[in-house]
Amino acid sequence: MTQPTVRITKKGVERWKAGHPWIYAADVEAPPKGLEGGEVVRVEDGRGWFLGQAFFSKESKIVLRWLAWDDTPVDAAFFRERLSRAEAMRRAAYPGQTAYRVVHGEADLLPGLVVDRFGDFLSVQLLHKGTERRKELIADLLTELFHPKAIVNRSDTNVRRHEGLEPEKGLLRGDAPGAITYREGDVELEADLLQGQKTGAFLDQRDNHVMASAYGAGESLDCFSYVGGFALQLARKAAKVTAVEISEAACGQLRENAKRNGLSNVEVITANAFDYLRDTLDEGKRFDTIVLDPPSFAKNKGAVEAAVRGYKEINLRAMQLLKPGGTLITASCTFHVDEERFEELLDAAAADSKRRVQLLEKRGAGMDHPVLLGLRETRYLKCFVLRVL
Repeated sequence: MTQPTVRITKKGVERWKAGHPWIYAADVEAPPKGLEGGEVVRVEDGRGWFLGQAFFSKESKIVLRWLAWDDTPVDAAFFRERLSRAEAMRRAAYPGQTAYRVVHGEADLLPGLVVDRFGDFLSVQLLHKGTERRKELIADLLTELFHPKAIVNRSDTNVRRHEGLEPEKGLLRGDAPGAITYREGDVELEADLLQGQKTGAFLDQRDNHVMASAYGAGESLDCFSYVGGFALQLARKAAKVTAVEISEAACGQLRENAKRNGLSNVEVITANAFDYLRDTLDEGKRFDTIVLDPPSFAKNKGAVEAAVRGYKEINLRAMQLLKPGGTLITASCTFHVDEERFEELLDAAAADSKRRVQLLEKRGAGMDHPVLLGLRETRYLKCFVLRVL
């Protein structure tokens, strides 16, 4: 069959050649008829010159997602090679470890595909029709490469609705895994790959979790604690850690994780972190180390200003709660609040708190969550280590 062809505008060509892997609807001259989405199409400029290949989307504003500069067949061998290259990088970056992100979508040249590994289990997100239509092929290749006991499908995200797909959750291969364990440094954690958040855990913060153990001291506070990624690392050095989490289920899992690691110095409080920070400040309590790792406060550009206010509020209160010389580890996973804006709001919070603040470290996600140059959306996680004087 003749491969479908999509022609893009001059602006689209400039974007394509500059290396951005997405072409939006406004830069497509005439979308082909009869396509349902998920097809691999030939991309041409206005003169008919070949530019490469891409996944086509019928419903999304992102019409084309880059796959290749050349006309290589996009078949099983194509996906096997890209999966193998992605895994080889992780094996080199994390020798001997078995919990990491295997595939980070466009950053690994596999648009719309996320694969997280938790030992003998894999958790997968299929985020558009290009990967959804190849679901069985991807599961077969992952089975061939990893021989997992199960592959969990965690495509229960609203991002799929932009592609005309419903969120879904279930099993691609194997039996329901139940609770599984994985390690972050010297801490062992339990995760539920079917019921936990995202793909079961937040592996993008794994390196930052381990880093935090160096700052555990005296009385420490971890807000938005989830199942204890930061709290348990702090507890290895601190005299006491207070972990604040709004989800009852997550609090129960956090307590089990503390017990699993023999950490009796972790107090788990089920509460709204905003309320807890305000009330604790009113009580006059102070901490040596505080961690703030909230969920995303803005899913779109329209919510940015509200997100900035939220981030500033919690950081302002944390700065006020710290003892002189105390450490604040503060993170944001909101892409729409970039690193510059995040630093600006922290500066404003410091001014309002009437504290002088030193910046010790700027961090992001680990090497298993690489950033693709030219695609700022892959540079979403910010993690700053501050010293409050």
